[in-house]
Amino acid sequence: MDYQGIIEEIATLVEPEFGKGQVADYIPALAKVPSGKFGIAVHTLDGAHYQVGDAEEAFSIQSISKVFALAQAYPILGEQLWERIGMEPSGNPFNSLVQLEYEKGIPRNPFINAGALVITDMLIEHFPKPKANMLDFVRELSGSDDVYYDYEVARSEREYGFTNAALVNFMKSHHNIKAPVEQVLDIYFHQCSIAMSCRDLASAFLVLANHGMLPRNSKRMLTKSQAKRINAIMLTCGFYDEAGEFAFCVGLPGKSGVGGGIVAVIPNELAIAVWSPELNEHGNSQVGIKTLELFTTMTGQSIF
Repeated sequence: MDYQGIIEEIATLVEPEFGKGQVADYIPALAKVPSGKFGIAVHTLDGAHYQVGDAEEAFSIQSISKVFALAQAYPILGEQLWERIGMEPSGNPFNSLVQLEYEKGIPRNPFINAGALVITDMLIEHFPKPKANMLDFVRELSGSDDVYYDYEVARSEREYGFTNAALVNFMKSHHNIKAPVEQVLDIYFHQCSIAMSCRDLASAFLVLANHGMLPRNSKRMLTKSQAKRINAIMLTCGFYDEAGEFAFCVGLPGKSGVGGGIVAVIPNELAIAVWSPELNEHGNSQVGIKTLELFTTMTGQSIF
């Protein structure tokens, strides 16, 4: 498969999509990112790398980090994890309070904000230094030390994170948050501020394309069952209230973030990361969605 030729052609084909979305502005630090940034990176399990554009420039991965948090918590807690969190698509915006109230403080899945806050609470319980542990974990998955917290983004998240504060306080009132609210929010905001490139993201997600094992050294990070289930939740819940359309148009497990990044995997084959900061009405990258739709169409590869 000529992946390099395909992603170079895609970079040309998606040009008409630029200008149709809006850079996230509810987090002021993200609003500063130039809207025309664009990168694609593809990493295959046999060790081949392909990239175009700004694939080596670090950006704020935002909600993509929720996959890392789940992958860190799942081996520790096992199936007990699902006692405090669901695994169903939300059908609502990622920061919905209405759904959380209706379901009495149990988040619908780990990839909406409420669910990620519960996962953060679990990590606090099991790690004495959860911020350092998260960074070490992502660096190990990606095989890169060039992964870091963007403290300007973290400060901006904290300054304007009123809805997240409401979510975690509501869940605290329903006894689904154990740690102090301020500690949960601080660690969550740092988690969302992780900065890394498409190249490093694609490398990190190879563990999910490889059934829970790091391909570069055969270290098992997740059981096969856990990797399968995380992929399943990415497919059904990875794009908020656009998850069904993404599955329909792209046909891959994936996860987006309001920093404009999207990562997706083809099991047994590859991981692909795309970055374009302009978002559609669902909070997903306008150009990124189109890029991945073209990628699965042109390669003839999806999970279906």
